[in-house]
Amino acid sequence: MDGTLWDSSENVAKSWDEVVRKEKNGLRRITKEDIRGVMGLTMTDIAKTLFPMLKEEEAIALTDCCGEYENAYLRKFGGVLYPQLEDTLKALSCRYPLYIVSNCQKGYIEAFLDYYDFWKYFKDIECFGNNNMGKAYNIGLVIRRNRLDHAVYVGDIQGDYNASREAGADFVHAAYGFGSIRECVPAVLAFAKLPEVLAEIFEDETV
Repeated sequence: MDGTLWDSSENVAKSWDEVVRKEKNGLRRITKEDIRGVMGLTMTDIAKTLFPMLKEEEAIALTDCCGEYENAYLRKFGGVLYPQLEDTLKALSCRYPLYIVSNCQKGYIEAFLDYYDFWKYFKDIECFGNNNMGKAYNIGLVIRRNRLDHAVYVGDIQGDYNASREAGADFVHAAYGFGSIRECVPAVLAFAKLPEVLAEIFEDETV
């Protein structure tokens, strides 16, 4: 989602900063750059990265509190969608079944789909917050659950590529997002270009 469908980093940072000020007396400021730096990580790894000064259990509890408030905040204020996102989702969903897999907390994907009324474009969702499993496992879970013969994962960071390969899915790099990929892979410089690349990947397959 983050760096692929939207950029929620500014509003996520605002929500987390509010929680940290309230719960930990301003332990540290949380900036948009901080959030962008951890997007794509599991919530456990985010806790370790942003709150290394706390004991692990305390850092995870604070992160969970931030995530819960973040969901409510995003349901109210949303984020920044990438250009032509809904038009592209509409076109893609007419040809391919679409799914979302993320390392986010439970409720984050739902907040995104609720705010923009995007449920109609997606067949299934899964995330770390539902089962405490990483992205590779959850990509595989969605593939099995929906009986997919050929899956393509679209992501923006190296971890997305690694997870997709481990799960047996092809990969397209969202090169407009937050990260880079070491390997030579199909890439798009804008989300609106995704249908063209997918058409080449699937060629004449029946979907």
